[in-house]
Amino acid sequence: MDSMQGTVLLVEDDTSIRRGLRATLAALQFEIGEASTGEEALMRLRMVDYDAVLMDLNMPGIGGVEACRRARREFPQISILVVTVRDSEEDKVEALDAGADDYITKPFQMRELAARIRAAVRRRRTPPSTSEIPIHVGVFELHPAKRLVKKNGQEIRLTPTEFDLLRVLMTHAGHSMSHAKLLHAVWGPEYGEEREYLRTFILQLRRKLEDDPSEPAYLKTMAYIGYVFSDPSES
Repeated sequence: MDSMQGTVLLVEDDTSIRRGLRATLAALQFEIGEASTGEEALMRLRMVDYDAVLMDLNMPGIGGVEACRRARREFPQISILVVTVRDSEEDKVEALDAGADDYITKPFQMRELAARIRAAVRRRRTPPSTSEIPIHVGVFELHPAKRLVKKNGQEIRLTPTEFDLLRVLMTHAGHSMSHAKLLHAVWGPEYGEEREYLRTFILQLRRKLEDDPSEPAYLKTMAYIGYVFSDPSES
Protein backbone atom coordinates (compact mmCIF):
# COMPACT_ATOMS: atom_id res chain seq x y z
CA MET A 1 0.00 0.00 0.00
CA ASP A 2 1.30 3.47 -0.89
CA SER A 3 2.69 5.13 2.24
CA MET A 4 2.25 8.60 0.78
CA GLN A 5 -0.71 10.56 2.10
CA GLY A 6 -1.42 12.16 -1.25
CA THR A 7 -0.01 14.22 -4.09
CA VAL A 8 -0.22 17.98 -3.68
CA LEU A 9 0.69 20.80 -6.05
CA LEU A 10 2.07 23.72 -4.02
CA VAL A 11 1.51 27.05 -5.82
CA GLU A 12 3.39 29.91 -4.15
CA ASP A 13 5.51 32.68 -5.71
CA ASP A 14 7.66 33.26 -2.59
CA THR A 15 10.57 30.81 -2.94
CA SER A 16 11.42 30.66 0.76
CA ILE A 17 7.82 30.02 1.80
CA ARG A 18 7.42 27.39 -0.90
CA ARG A 19 10.59 25.56 0.14
CA GLY A 20 9.57 25.63 3.79
CA LEU A 21 6.10 24.27 3.06
CA ARG A 22 7.51 21.61 0.76
CA ALA A 23 9.97 20.36 3.38
CA THR A 24 7.32 20.25 6.11
CA LEU A 25 4.64 18.57 3.98
CA ALA A 26 7.12 16.09 2.51
CA ALA A 27 8.12 15.13 6.06
CA LEU A 28 4.42 14.44 6.70
CA GLN A 29 4.45 11.97 3.79
CA PHE A 30 2.84 14.15 1.12
CA GLU A 31 4.29 13.97 -2.38
CA ILE A 32 4.79 17.59 -3.43
CA GLY A 33 4.97 19.34 -6.79
CA GLU A 34 5.76 23.04 -7.08
CA ALA A 35 4.71 26.01 -9.18
CA SER A 36 5.49 29.71 -8.70
CA THR A 37 2.71 31.17 -10.87
CA GLY A 38 -0.85 30.33 -11.85
CA GLU A 39 0.25 29.71 -15.41
CA GLU A 40 2.88 27.19 -14.30
CA ALA A 41 0.35 25.53 -12.00
CA LEU A 42 -2.05 24.92 -14.89
CA MET A 43 0.78 23.47 -16.99
CA ARG A 44 1.78 21.07 -14.21
CA LEU A 45 -1.82 20.02 -13.59
CA ARG A 46 -2.01 18.98 -17.25
CA MET A 47 1.06 16.80 -16.78
CA VAL A 48 0.47 15.17 -13.36
CA ASP A 49 -2.68 13.80 -11.71
CA TYR A 50 -2.56 15.58 -8.34
CA ASP A 51 -4.99 14.92 -5.51
CA ALA A 52 -5.04 18.52 -4.33
CA VAL A 53 -3.77 22.01 -5.06
CA LEU A 54 -2.61 24.42 -2.36
CA MET A 55 -2.93 27.82 -4.06
CA ASP A 56 -1.74 31.17 -2.75
CA LEU A 57 -4.07 33.93 -3.95
CA ASN A 58 -1.53 36.76 -4.07
CA MET A 59 0.63 35.92 -7.08
CA PRO A 60 1.89 37.74 -10.16
CA GLY A 61 0.55 36.93 -13.61
CA ILE A 62 -3.03 35.71 -13.79
CA GLY A 63 -3.19 35.51 -9.99
CA GLY A 64 -4.57 32.86 -7.69
CA VAL A 65 -8.28 33.52 -8.21
CA GLU A 66 -8.10 33.25 -12.00
CA ALA A 67 -5.79 30.23 -11.75
CA CYS A 68 -8.33 28.62 -9.42
CA ARG A 69 -11.13 29.37 -11.87
CA ARG A 70 -9.25 27.84 -14.81
CA ALA A 71 -8.13 24.81 -12.81
CA ARG A 72 -11.69 24.13 -11.69
CA ARG A 73 -12.91 24.36 -15.29
CA GLU A 74 -10.26 21.96 -16.63
CA PHE A 75 -10.07 19.60 -13.64
CA PRO A 76 -13.55 19.57 -12.07
CA GLN A 77 -12.86 16.86 -9.49
CA ILE A 78 -9.54 18.06 -8.06
CA SER A 79 -9.49 19.49 -4.53
CA ILE A 80 -8.43 23.14 -4.44
CA LEU A 81 -7.38 24.84 -1.19
CA VAL A 82 -6.55 28.53 -1.31
CA VAL A 83 -4.23 30.32 1.10
CA THR A 84 -4.69 34.01 1.68
CA VAL A 85 -3.85 36.84 4.06
CA ARG A 86 -7.12 38.45 3.02
CA ASP A 87 -9.74 37.55 5.58
CA SER A 88 -12.79 39.51 4.44
CA GLU A 89 -15.97 37.67 3.57
CA GLU A 90 -15.89 39.18 0.07
CA ASP A 91 -12.43 37.75 -0.62
CA LYS A 92 -13.44 34.31 0.63
CA VAL A 93 -16.59 34.32 -1.49
CA GLU A 94 -14.54 35.38 -4.53
CA ALA A 95 -12.25 32.39 -4.03
CA LEU A 96 -15.17 30.00 -3.51
CA ASP A 97 -16.94 31.43 -6.54
CA ALA A 98 -13.80 30.69 -8.56
CA GLY A 99 -14.09 27.03 -7.55
CA ALA A 100 -12.09 26.65 -4.34
CA ASP A 101 -13.17 23.83 -2.02
CA ASP A 102 -11.50 25.22 1.07
CA TYR A 103 -9.56 28.23 2.27
CA ILE A 104 -7.07 28.86 5.02
CA THR A 105 -5.88 32.27 6.16
CA LYS A 106 -2.34 33.30 7.08
CA PRO A 107 -0.85 32.91 9.56
CA PHE A 108 -1.81 29.29 10.10
CA GLN A 109 -0.60 26.33 12.13
CA MET A 110 1.05 23.54 10.14
CA ARG A 111 -1.06 20.99 12.02
CA GLU A 112 -4.20 22.72 10.78
CA LEU A 113 -2.90 22.96 7.22
CA ALA A 114 -1.90 19.28 7.17
CA ALA A 115 -5.33 18.27 8.47
CA ARG A 116 -7.04 20.34 5.78
CA ILE A 117 -4.88 18.77 3.06
CA ARG A 118 -5.55 15.25 4.34
CA ALA A 119 -9.28 15.95 4.25
CA ALA A 120 -8.97 17.34 0.71
CA VAL A 121 -7.09 14.25 -0.47
CA ARG A 122 -9.65 11.96 1.14
CA ARG A 123 -12.52 13.79 -0.60
CA ARG A 124 -10.68 13.53 -3.91
CA ARG A 125 -10.12 9.79 -3.49
CA THR A 126 -13.59 8.93 -2.19
CA PRO A 127 -15.62 7.36 -5.02
CA PRO A 128 -18.64 9.49 -6.00
CA SER A 129 -22.11 8.30 -5.09
CA THR A 130 -23.41 5.69 -7.50
CA SER A 131 -27.03 6.27 -6.50
CA GLU A 132 -29.25 6.84 -9.49
CA ILE A 133 -32.17 8.07 -7.41
CA PRO A 134 -32.62 11.82 -7.86
CA ILE A 135 -33.69 13.97 -4.93
CA HIS A 136 -36.56 16.40 -5.48
CA VAL A 137 -37.38 19.26 -3.11
CA GLY A 138 -39.72 21.93 -4.44
CA VAL A 139 -38.30 23.41 -7.65
CA PHE A 140 -34.93 21.68 -7.12
CA GLU A 141 -33.72 18.29 -8.32
CA LEU A 142 -30.35 16.78 -7.50
CA HIS A 143 -28.86 13.79 -9.33
CA PRO A 144 -26.12 12.20 -7.16
CA ALA A 145 -24.54 9.99 -9.83
CA LYS A 146 -24.39 12.76 -12.43
CA ARG A 147 -23.51 15.37 -9.79
CA LEU A 148 -26.13 17.58 -11.40
CA VAL A 149 -28.46 20.15 -9.82
CA LYS A 150 -31.41 21.80 -11.56
CA LYS A 151 -33.82 24.54 -10.54
CA ASN A 152 -37.04 24.65 -12.54
CA GLY A 153 -35.30 22.43 -15.09
CA GLN A 154 -32.30 24.73 -15.51
CA GLU A 155 -28.86 23.47 -14.48
CA ILE A 156 -27.05 25.29 -11.67
CA ARG A 157 -23.27 25.10 -11.72
CA LEU A 158 -21.80 24.20 -8.33
CA THR A 159 -18.29 23.42 -7.19
CA PRO A 160 -17.70 19.86 -5.89
CA THR A 161 -17.89 21.03 -2.28
CA GLU A 162 -21.02 23.10 -2.85
CA PHE A 163 -22.64 20.05 -4.46
CA ASP A 164 -21.69 17.80 -1.54
CA LEU A 165 -23.06 20.30 0.97
CA LEU A 166 -26.33 20.63 -0.93
CA ARG A 167 -26.61 16.85 -1.29
CA VAL A 168 -26.38 16.37 2.47
CA LEU A 169 -28.95 19.09 3.10
CA MET A 170 -31.40 17.83 0.46
CA THR A 171 -30.98 14.21 1.57
CA HIS A 172 -32.19 15.34 5.00
CA ALA A 173 -34.72 17.85 3.66
CA GLY A 174 -37.09 19.10 6.34
CA HIS A 175 -34.73 18.10 9.14
CA SER A 176 -32.33 20.53 10.76
CA MET A 177 -28.65 19.64 10.44
CA SER A 178 -26.28 20.86 13.13
CA HIS A 179 -23.15 22.75 12.23
CA ALA A 180 -20.97 19.88 13.42
CA LYS A 181 -22.88 17.21 11.46
CA LEU A 182 -22.66 19.23 8.26
CA LEU A 183 -18.97 19.89 8.71
CA HIS A 184 -18.25 16.23 9.45
CA ALA A 185 -20.39 14.97 6.57
CA VAL A 186 -18.93 17.25 3.92
CA TRP A 187 -15.37 18.03 5.01
CA GLY A 188 -14.57 15.17 7.36
CA PRO A 189 -13.82 14.49 11.04
CA GLU A 190 -11.11 17.17 11.13
CA TYR A 191 -13.90 19.76 11.03
CA GLY A 192 -16.57 20.51 13.61
CA GLU A 193 -16.14 23.93 15.20
CA GLU A 194 -15.71 26.10 12.09
CA ARG A 195 -19.16 27.72 12.13
CA GLU A 196 -18.10 30.92 10.38
CA TYR A 197 -16.36 28.79 7.76
CA LEU A 198 -19.58 26.84 7.12
CA ARG A 199 -21.55 30.08 7.05
CA THR A 200 -19.43 31.31 4.14
CA PHE A 201 -20.29 28.22 2.09
CA ILE A 202 -23.98 28.52 2.99
CA LEU A 203 -24.01 32.14 1.81
CA GLN A 204 -22.39 31.05 -1.44
CA LEU A 205 -25.01 28.33 -1.96
CA ARG A 206 -27.82 30.81 -1.32
CA ARG A 207 -26.38 33.13 -3.95
CA LYS A 208 -26.71 30.35 -6.50
CA LEU A 209 -29.97 28.76 -5.38
CA GLU A 210 -32.29 31.36 -3.92
CA ASP A 211 -34.34 33.99 -5.78
CA ASP A 212 -33.51 36.38 -2.93
CA PRO A 213 -30.41 35.21 -1.01
CA SER A 214 -31.12 37.73 1.77
CA GLU A 215 -34.54 36.13 2.35
CA PRO A 216 -33.94 32.43 1.64
CA ALA A 217 -37.03 30.34 0.97
CA TYR A 218 -35.28 26.94 0.93
CA LEU A 219 -31.93 27.05 2.70
CA LYS A 220 -32.84 28.36 6.13
CA THR A 221 -30.84 29.06 9.26
CA MET A 222 -31.90 27.32 12.47
CA ALA A 223 -30.75 29.69 15.20
CA TYR A 224 -28.02 28.21 17.43
CA ILE A 225 -28.45 24.81 15.73
CA GLY A 226 -27.48 24.77 12.08
CA TYR A 227 -29.34 24.76 8.76
CA VAL A 228 -32.29 23.08 7.10
CA PHE A 229 -33.32 22.66 3.46
CA SER A 230 -37.08 22.70 3.16
CA ASP A 231 -39.85 23.18 0.60
CA PRO A 232 -41.70 26.44 1.32
CA SER A 233 -44.83 25.08 -0.35
CA GLU A 234 -45.07 22.46 2.40
CA SER A 235 -44.82 24.98 5.23
